[in-house]
Amino acid sequence: MVEYKSIQEAMDQGEGKIAIRGWVHRERGSNKLKFIVLRDSSNTIQCVLKKDNFENSWDDIDHVQIETSMRLEGTIKKDDRAPTGYEIQVEKYEIVGESDSYPITKDQSKEFLADNRHLWLRSRRMTSILKIRSTYVQARDEFFRLKKFFRFDSPILQPSQCEGGSTLFEVKYYKDKLYLAQSWQLYAEAAVFSLEKIYNMGPTFRAEKSRTSRHLCEFWMAEAEVAWADLNEITELAKEELKFCIKKVIGERSEELKFLGRDPEILKLVVEKDWPTIKYREALKVLKEKCGMDVPFGKDLRTVEEEELMKHFDVPVVVTHYPTKVMAFYKPADEEVKDEALCFDMLAPEGYGEIVGGSQRSTDIKEMTKKLEAEGEDIKNYEWYFDLRKYGSVPHSGYGVGVERVVKWMCGLDSIKDVIPFPRTPDRFIP
Repeated sequence: MVEYKSIQEAMDQGEGKIAIRGWVHRERGSNKLKFIVLRDSSNTIQCVLKKDNFENSWDDIDHVQIETSMRLEGTIKKDDRAPTGYEIQVEKYEIVGESDSYPITKDQSKEFLADNRHLWLRSRRMTSILKIRSTYVQARDEFFRLKKFFRFDSPILQPSQCEGGSTLFEVKYYKDKLYLAQSWQLYAEAAVFSLEKIYNMGPTFRAEKSRTSRHLCEFWMAEAEVAWADLNEITELAKEELKFCIKKVIGERSEELKFLGRDPEILKLVVEKDWPTIKYREALKVLKEKCGMDVPFGKDLRTVEEEELMKHFDVPVVVTHYPTKVMAFYKPADEEVKDEALCFDMLAPEGYGEIVGGSQRSTDIKEMTKKLEAEGEDIKNYEWYFDLRKYGSVPHSGYGVGVERVVKWMCGLDSIKDVIPFPRTPDRFIP
């Protein structure tokens, strides 16, 4: 049996006999030589086939095209002229899967690449982004295991809204009507009375008509919920989590960040600094005094206000105590300042906007009932949720991290559609 190594493992070996397998990333040649740049998930390497060694099969070799899958055996050596510094002199080859006129070439439009997303995933750009995304998600698991959190998974099909009825996706459920999850939160609040410290990551659905570079109809939310925690404790946990994950990405994916044009040193400086926490009213003051924007109290911050505010910070900022009247039913008022809610958003620098949102959770059934009735909600759908406040309730808090938004910021990308394998928007659900 031939023992195949990844391309990176082959380059780490540096010299001697080697066997690799992968897909043709680039190819060129003459009537005497064929140069094939082979790729796998780890890296790319230049492979040279000489006609003198393959007289009987040269026609097949000469017609090898991009994305042909191959197995190659030969001798690897260092060569500074090669694209990644190493070259393999091929002694044996096998074409596993032929490729004919691969449709993705240079200078393709964004729409064309979106139509061919199933193939565009093979590009070095998408491979780099997806590696960074994977490392980030795995780092998050590690963070919460070290913190002795339990993973808790909640239902995707839910009977009621959590973040506003206008963005619900309705689903026919036999003879009834359900909705795709906007958040795990309501169910997580049930679980903290059992497990106390929990986290998860799951698909999230928002039927928003927005077509901006920051919105998706289907995305992944990484959430946490903690019993006994107040607003200050939960915001500090969110900061700690993000810093831990970014450090992991820098440590393991610097080459991918550089390939995308993102300097890892910029992220390293961000992680080393303190991330401030300011109140919404302080944010309005900054906007007025430094940006000339007179935003009235009670107005939620839009993208334009967030971008202007963050021009004055080079690290993420936690903004707390948004106006109570524009917040969700489960976000309680501050006992000392009733028009402020015990909630927060974390805003990323460089114009990337909100990446985390959370709050302390209300324990006041009467107040939550009043808000839900004002929104036209059927209170019967929330009776189980109110039960959580009737039987040994405790203060508790939680937050959700927009996975795609964090990855977009870390990679320094323009569109959130680039950081998810198959983006779902109001205009696109294929492939």
